Amino acid sequence: MDRAPAPLLPERGRIRARGVIDRVTLAPASSSPSFSVLARIDRPDRSDGNAAGESVRIIWMGQRQVPGIQAGVALRFEGMLSRVGGTPTVYNPRYEIIGRPEEY
Repeated sequence: MDRAPAPLLPERGRIRARGVIDRVTLAPASSSPSFSVLARIDRPDRSDGNAAGESVRIIWMGQRQVPGIQAGVALRFEGMLSRVGGTPTVYNPRYEIIGRPEEY
């Protein structure tokens, strides 16, 4: 009996990771302001290194855009992770931009 591999990120809890933004989603003007990205973790800030390669949705509530955040940008982020529809999600994280596409 084969089992699907367990998710590498916790179901919920504080995470600190580094990733690259793969996708940006803009909310329609008729909805509440939010700015959402999908970031692929390339280096978790944990000693075990388990979450590398997993993706996390990052949502900034109340923002239509976040300056400097675009596809291809590398960032370090920290926040409370929860699963929304099965997708690891962090709302309003602390973040630091550590690389831009033109710097590669």
